[in-house]
Amino acid sequence: MAVTIEDIKRLRELTGVGMTDAKKALETANGDFDAALKEMRQKGLTKAEKRSEREARQGIVGTYNHDSRIGVAVEVNCETDFVARNEIFTNLVKDIAMHVAASAPQYVSAEDIPAEEREAKKQELLASDALKGKPADMAEKIVEGQLGKYFAERCLLDQPFIKNPDQNVGDYVKEHIAKLGENIVVRRFSRIALGEIA
Repeated sequence: MAVTIEDIKRLRELTGVGMTDAKKALETANGDFDAALKEMRQKGLTKAEKRSEREARQGIVGTYNHDSRIGVAVEVNCETDFVARNEIFTNLVKDIAMHVAASAPQYVSAEDIPAEEREAKKQELLASDALKGKPADMAEKIVEGQLGKYFAERCLLDQPFIKNPDQNVGDYVKEHIAKLGENIVVRRFSRIALGEIA
């Protein structure tokens, strides 16, 4: 397949890489746009992992109001004020706030789950009828898997992103780290739903 300038531009827009890198990726993939996009995203995620060590103290507090019934405030940090004012970054923050409104996570990430809550859920799962008669080491492995799934549904970064359920919110953020070249951290969020008691 031939590499077109339109594909190069589109790949560049989606991944934030330079024209030369986009062209090389398409040439390597023999003009297969989807294969080139997958490869560039993978490289971007690898770079994003390295950037995640850098301190992020700039950023914005974004808000989202759904039908005057659900309100969300979310703090997302980056490294510089320049990126904080960038449209790509502000759209990311809006998307995260909208996701919080729709999916109602309880925590930003698994690290935020209180140890006592995790332990209480573990004991509850271990005591279930489904595990009666199973060897202790097998039951432990099953429960670890169940715990991972249970808390993944409650952690923002592990939830499938509402605009693209094929990726989770954490990967969506990493994509933006690769695009913008800075560490990005979802610091905290608050969600208020009309009539709900906290």
